[in-house]
Amino acid sequence: MTAHQRLGARKYTLRSAHQGLSLNLLSISIGPIALPVLPVLLLLSLWGVSLVAASVARRTSLAHVDAQQQAQSASSVVFHAAIAGGLAARVVYLMANFQSYQSAPLAMLDIRDGGWNMLAWALVGVGWLVVAAVKHPQLRKALFGAGLACAAMALVAWALSVLHTSTSLPAAQLHPLERENESITLTQAARGRPVAVNLWATWCGPCRQEMPTFAAAQRQHPELGILFVNQGESASVVRRYLAAHGLAISDVLLDPSAKLGPLVGSQGLPTTLFFDAKGKQVDAHFGALNAAALESRLRTLANNR
Repeated sequence: MTAHQRLGARKYTLRSAHQGLSLNLLSISIGPIALPVLPVLLLLSLWGVSLVAASVARRTSLAHVDAQQQAQSASSVVFHAAIAGGLAARVVYLMANFQSYQSAPLAMLDIRDGGWNMLAWALVGVGWLVVAAVKHPQLRKALFGAGLACAAMALVAWALSVLHTSTSLPAAQLHPLERENESITLTQAARGRPVAVNLWATWCGPCRQEMPTFAAAQRQHPELGILFVNQGESASVVRRYLAAHGLAISDVLLDPSAKLGPLVGSQGLPTTLFFDAKGKQVDAHFGALNAAALESRLRTLANNR
């Protein structure tokens, strides 16, 4: 990373970190570190459900020795249910999007792409708990309590997802790279098309990694819009970077104050948001996207025009 890139990264993280700990729908920012919020919430939820199961198991056991053993058994069942559900969720997602992954089978192992079928996860996880409750009657109350905790968390997750996907294209004032003195909104840049909005910066390693993938996708999907919104850098810096890497892309927009990231609920880069032709947000991803994961999302976006 060059001195300029380090300075840009520091400025961006300072803007994200000046409030200390902040939580939003896409990422959680702890100081200068930004993490995707969904995996964090899933891990915390799993920990919370296992605590509920262990606590109920201790209270319903008949002896102190049995109490500890039953608590451990109940927690173990919860973790196994989560693992089985996660595997099912990934397999179902890959089956549904096999066409996107068949040219890059190793990408199937890259779970950072956020490819999960949450319904499959819920069904297999609950099924695992039910089977365990039938096999181990002494754990039924504990596993029932775990199931109730899961249901409550799923309801909260559903409410958050509804809120998250009900948002529309933010009304931020941006500047086209070719006409940096002019202002344009995302709605104007979308021109009535479904669009993927990629927030990036030249100093961001994962952004640089995924940029050729997005450039190729822009050529392959002329029916969709792929908008590259640079965060916090000047037009000259962006032009030099694109020229140096031979990236012939269109729809490059400048956000000199880097306001769009926090506005859409993300404190880190890269962030990609997907909007349908009516401007409604239908998906979002924090972190780098591989070619298969991006293609599967763009196919879904194209089918929902």
